[in-house]
Amino acid sequence: MGVTGGSLYFLAENTALRYTLASNVSLIICTAPLITALMSHVWVKGERVGRWLAYGSLMALGGVACVVYNGSFILKLNPVGDLLTVAAATLWGVYTIVLKRLDLRYPVLFITRKVFFYGLVTMVPILIAWPSPHAGEALRSPEVIGNLLFLGLLASMLCYVLWNVAVKNLGAIRTTNYIYLTPIVTLAASRLILGEVITPVAVVGAICILGGVWMAGRQGDFPKKH
Repeated sequence: MGVTGGSLYFLAENTALRYTLASNVSLIICTAPLITALMSHVWVKGERVGRWLAYGSLMALGGVACVVYNGSFILKLNPVGDLLTVAAATLWGVYTIVLKRLDLRYPVLFITRKVFFYGLVTMVPILIAWPSPHAGEALRSPEVIGNLLFLGLLASMLCYVLWNVAVKNLGAIRTTNYIYLTPIVTLAASRLILGEVITPVAVVGAICILGGVWMAGRQGDFPKKH
C-alpha cells in the first residue's frame, strides 16, 4: 500500500503533468472508480460489476469530461503522460482494494502511518537516482514551505485518514466512486477563489456527475453473485 498508494502513485501522476495537459490528467485519473470495480470483479471471489455501477460510472465519467474542459474542449493526446495517468489510477485501485482487506485487522491511523512510512522509504531511492538541483533553494522559500505543509498535513495526511475511514465504513467501490465529485469541488473552488467562469457545459457535467454517483451508489459495495 505504501508503494501503490504512496510513492509510485504520486510519482506517476506528478510526472504525467510534465508530458500531458492537466485537463487530461484530471479526466483520466477519474477512471479510478471504473478500474477499481473491474479489478475487484477479477480478483475478489464472488464479486461482479452490476448494471447500476456500470451505467452510473459511465454517466459520471461523461460529466467529469464536461466539468474538466468547462466548455473549452482541447484534446491533445500524449501517450507518455496519458499512460502514466492510467498507471496512477490503477495503482490507486490496487491500494483501495488492499486497504479494504486490511482495515478489518488494523486501526485506520495505524494503516495510514505505515502507508506514509513505506511511501517515504520507497521514494528515497528515486530521489537519489534523480536529485533535484534546485530543491535546497526552493525549500528556503516561505511560500514553498507553506505549500508543502498544506500538501503534507491537509492534502495528504488528513485526506488519507478520511479516505481510509470511508473505505472502512462504505467499502472500496462505493468510496472510490466519490472521486467523481472532485471536479465539482475544483470547479466551485476555482470560481470562488480564482474567479473563473463556469459555463453551461460545466453545469450539465456537474448534474451528470451527481446523477452518476447516485446511480452507482444504488448497487452498494461488492455485491454478491446469486
